[in-house]
Amino acid sequence: MRQRIVINLDAAKAEGTRPVHKRRRWPRVLGILGGLVVVVLLIVAVAGFLWWRHYQSTPAYTLTLLIDAAQRNDAAEFQKRIDDDEIAKNMVASVSQKAAGRYGFALNSSVQGQIDATVPSLLPRLKHTIHDEVVKQIKEFAAKSEPKPFIFLVVAVPSLMTVTTEGDTAKATTKISDRTIELGLRRDADRWKVIDFKDDVVVQRVVDNVMKELPAIGTVDPNSPLLKKSPRGRPRRRR
Repeated sequence: MRQRIVINLDAAKAEGTRPVHKRRRWPRVLGILGGLVVVVLLIVAVAGFLWWRHYQSTPAYTLTLLIDAAQRNDAAEFQKRIDDDEIAKNMVASVSQKAAGRYGFALNSSVQGQIDATVPSLLPRLKHTIHDEVVKQIKEFAAKSEPKPFIFLVVAVPSLMTVTTEGDTAKATTKISDRTIELGLRRDADRWKVIDFKDDVVVQRVVDNVMKELPAIGTVDPNSPLLKKSPRGRPRRRR
């Protein structure tokens, strides 16, 4: 008996007419975009970290810490950023000069010698006076506006002060109440310290304390060369 092979053409036709679904591309595109975003974020994070590490090694960062400590009345943190001994030593010359200037015509070699001897001997006591005055002035600068968050100070301080750096030394200048204040800084490991403070108001206040230890300003020294009369010219001989 012969066997017949039956092929269902209708089924084959129906199977051949099924639509072929193409693979969608948008998940792949989104994946690529997501990867790019991650890469960009990583680059930004690394660049931000490197900038922050560099900024922490600049004088501006130390000044930011100083002002922030003044706002928060953090004496311990404030003290880390200044060198009282160096500030006092650097101010001695200005104090001596201003003290001598107050004598005017009454200044003589004897008084000048007493000034030169007295001012350095008062250095230990002057150090506390100078420290208090420096703290007072920096607090006054910090109080020019409402206390600001630290991150705001990081951005604002460079615009409030002019900072110039030369090697391991730096100078920062700013204005308080229409007068210019200058701070000298020196590198200290990976940070900076304030070692000089120039302000005529502070110097005058320190001079007020020094004058209490100096001779009272008396009359003009009669032996001053400024008071010596110039010799009269010889009378001409008559011909």
